[in-house]
Amino acid sequence: MQKDFRLEWRQRAALNGMLLYVGSTVFVCYLSFALRGGELPVPAWNALFWIILLFTAVNAAAKGFLQESRGRLLYYYTLVRPQAVILAKIGYNALLLLGLSLVGLAVYAVVLGNPVQNLGLFVANVMLGALGFATTLTLVSGIAAKASNSSTLMAVLGFPLMIPMLLLLIKVSKNALDGLEFEASKGSLLTLVALNLIVTAVSYLLFPFLWRS
Repeated sequence: MQKDFRLEWRQRAALNGMLLYVGSTVFVCYLSFALRGGELPVPAWNALFWIILLFTAVNAAAKGFLQESRGRLLYYYTLVRPQAVILAKIGYNALLLLGLSLVGLAVYAVVLGNPVQNLGLFVANVMLGALGFATTLTLVSGIAAKASNSSTLMAVLGFPLMIPMLLLLIKVSKNALDGLEFEASKGSLLTLVALNLIVTAVSYLLFPFLWRS
């Protein structure tokens, strides 16, 4: 994790690019709706937010393994256990996506308004979504890095795996937008936590076999 943070700090253009991506997409949404006098409907507000966050997560997490050269991966193989590598990648991507998602939510709410009635539930849901995106996309990035056309494989494998999680995230977001209490979303939130733990456990168990391939 320390290596990834140092590398990110030295190559700040990538992080600035992701922040620019979030800001530019929010501004395009503003130009499409608010600037023309039309108020953004609540369902569209919710859908656009998760679309922006999903594509931001894909761009951020994809470089986890895809930016590593074959020689560097071989060097890691001589130093550390594969479980340490995958957990470090998941932890780094989780922290990165948590920061990007919270910044994105703040910018989105300032530019396009904040119709959320239960803000605490919505923020908790966004944080669980960022963790879920990080765990799933990190494993997919590790698989795609072994293929020749890795970027295409990343999209092909990643989006189908994200659909069940996205359905739960959108459901909880709708409850938060409608102002429902925490109890109405408790089951969905627990399912999201379980999905994150399952994907992390699967990554921990299966990545050593992928590492040796």
